[in-house]
Parts: sequence; C-alpha cells; structure tokens
Amino acid sequence: MSAGGDGPVTVLARGEGLAAWRQIADGLAADIEAGRLAGGAQLPTEAALAARFGVNRHTVRRALAALAERGLVRATQGRGTFVETPRLAYPIGRRTRFSEIASKAGREAWGDLIAAGSLPADAPTAEALGIAAGDPILELQTVHRADGTPLSTARTCLPLPRFAGFDRAYAALGSLTRAYAEFGVADYTRLSTRIGARPAAADEAARLDLTPGRVLIVLTSINVDAAGIPIQATRSLFAADRVELVVEGLG
Repeated sequence: MSAGGDGPVTVLARGEGLAAWRQIADGLAADIEAGRLAGGAQLPTEAALAARFGVNRHTVRRALAALAERGLVRATQGRGTFVETPRLAYPIGRRTRFSEIASKAGREAWGDLIAAGSLPADAPTAEALGIAAGDPILELQTVHRADGTPLSTARTCLPLPRFAGFDRAYAALGSLTRAYAEFGVADYTRLSTRIGARPAAADEAARLDLTPGRVLIVLTSINVDAAGIPIQATRSLFAADRVELVVEGLG
C-alpha cells in the first residue's frame, strides 16, 4: 500500500479488526522503510492524507502520532510533518565539534540561541569551571540543528567576565567554535564527558520536535582552552532517534 503523495483514494480494509488509523500508520511506515518516503521528505497535509484514505483528519492525526512515537516522523509547528533523517554518527573525543561533525556527514549545521543571561554559579557549575560558587557565569540555552532538523538542546555555562558578550557572538555566528575565535580561543578540547539517558520533558520535547517521553541522551561535558583552563560546562540533550554516539580515543 503506497501511502504518500496525492493520488486516488487508498481503500482500507473494513471490519477486519484493524483500526483505520493503524492501517494508515502501517502503510506510511512501510513506505518509509522501503525508501518510497525518503528521510527529510515532507508528508502530505492531514487534509490530503484524509482525502487519500477516505477518513477524517482525527484518524490521520492519530496515525501520525503513532509514527512519531516510533521515531519515524517529526511534526514541526507551522511547517508540517517530515520523515526522520538517518541517525547522525556523533563522535565523542578530545575535539568534539558539532559543526564539523555535521559537515563531514554532508549536512548543514547551525545553533540557535534561545535565551541567555548572567547569574551566580551554583556549586556543580563552579566546580566544573574551577571557580568559586557564586562567581558570575554566562548561561546560554541553545538548540542545534542539522539541515534544519533539531538534534540537541543544551545549557552551556561560561565564566565571566572573560566571555562577556559571548551570547551576541554565538547568536550571530551559530557556532561555539566560531564564537570562541572572536574571544581569542583558537582551539579547545574536551576534558570530560558523562553520558546518561532519560525521557524528554514537555518543554524539551517541544524544542526538539519530539513527542514528550521520547528518550534523550544526556551529555554532561567540560571543555578547556589550550592552557588547560576550563572555559565551558555544558549539559546537552540529544534526540536518541537522531544521533548515534561514537566514543573515540579508547584504543
């Protein structure tokens, strides 16, 4: 059963014990798995799918929700529903750069600044940055995309006054590496990374175009400059369906 695109009505099996929404979901899933609906492709509108299957939009909406729960599609507010792209291999090593990782995979990377502000460092952040609790830090809330698909959202903390104005540089450049260059940091390395996982909260899911409860990979990391001075403490939340972590440097 081909379920994508415009065309004649697709006849669903009636009275055989399989709900209409499930048949639609299975048909779309089959098209995705067979490559008839490629990664990144936009699905027809709910109205178009309803007309194709001869059902109401509520039935289509339930089918799309089931596909989103399976990690096969994502709904983007104001844009529509898209087939999920293949997972991005994401190496974790001494030089972890989101923009470089995405570019090597042939995908365009960009970081969106959601919010920024200065505040006193709490004890864990102060320890990570090698400063005293209560010292001022700059906090960034960001979302990182590859070809427009949100892969992660992060809380990044940097010491002040060294990085005063870093938020403006990041907003303009869309990259931590490029923003660091504006502050004289030509290179930096990963001091430590901790990896965990948990379900997405509602606000996190909204930022990542996920259904609430989908699995997130949690990375807690510290970066240092060329002199070994901590410059960045970050907690990143990755959509587990969109990335595959590759831990490097163990051999």
